[in-house]
Amino acid sequence: MEPSLVILAAGMASRYGSRKQTQSFGPSGETILEYAIYDAIKAGFGKVIFIIRQDFSADFRNMIEPKIQGKIEIDYVYQELTFFTEGFSIPEERTKPWGTAHALLCCKGHIHEPFAVINADDFYGRDAFVKAFTFLTQTCNEQTCCIIGYSLQNTLSDNGTVSRGVCAVDESGYLTDINERTSIERNKAGVIVYQDAVGEHPLPENCMVSMNFLCYAPGFVDFCETGFHDFLQVQGQALKSEFYLPTATQNFIQQKKGVVQVIPTDARWFGVTYQEDAPGVQNSINELVAAGKYPNNLWA
Repeated sequence: MEPSLVILAAGMASRYGSRKQTQSFGPSGETILEYAIYDAIKAGFGKVIFIIRQDFSADFRNMIEPKIQGKIEIDYVYQELTFFTEGFSIPEERTKPWGTAHALLCCKGHIHEPFAVINADDFYGRDAFVKAFTFLTQTCNEQTCCIIGYSLQNTLSDNGTVSRGVCAVDESGYLTDINERTSIERNKAGVIVYQDAVGEHPLPENCMVSMNFLCYAPGFVDFCETGFHDFLQVQGQALKSEFYLPTATQNFIQQKKGVVQVIPTDARWFGVTYQEDAPGVQNSINELVAAGKYPNNLWA
């Protein structure tokens, strides 16, 4: 059975200030996620599942379907605040989605095969999809997941702080710990640091980080359901709390459900966190097209 690609496209894009999931960056009007779909098709993925919000469902479908219809199987899933919250009182002031692990949980009933999860607004590169496909078709099982790992120094923004899942890996390449670090940037001394309630902490330039390119067996969706109920009991009343996929993956290890490989990729990553990132992303894509890595029109 061919693996599926799950694309997280339901975020509110609060820092970027627009629906960056549908913004054009390629020379023929392609969005970033179209390059992911193109690379996934080339790698051998058989289905794409978009996690979106109902309020821009029509616009999203009208943008993507004319381009990829017939090239890969398509499915849609909605992420809404009320989904999987039975018996729990949602704070009236809450507007923020519950996070990436909850988004994946919203795919329950739609995933029956090994799958990869990615962000809609990150460019991951062909090598990452090839390595994910190889893992999903040769190694993945209910006790073995993987993270496609990127070097931290290659994932920063020049225009503000970023959040990354920082991985600790043993000598055999298996994940031992993952921590979601927020407010990561280079300080005035040129050192990569992250901020927390205590203060500023340095991070190694080449440490492996998760860019939310993760690979799982279908049973991981059920694992997220259990984890989300636990999350709601502890953090559900906090207006900005989120149930992250890196957290669910760490719980998978800590609860001894299985192991997680960290598979490094040398693919070039870039993404759009802030509006100021957009011109750099467009230039990077144009350079790849000029070098013959991608056609001028992905779907011509």
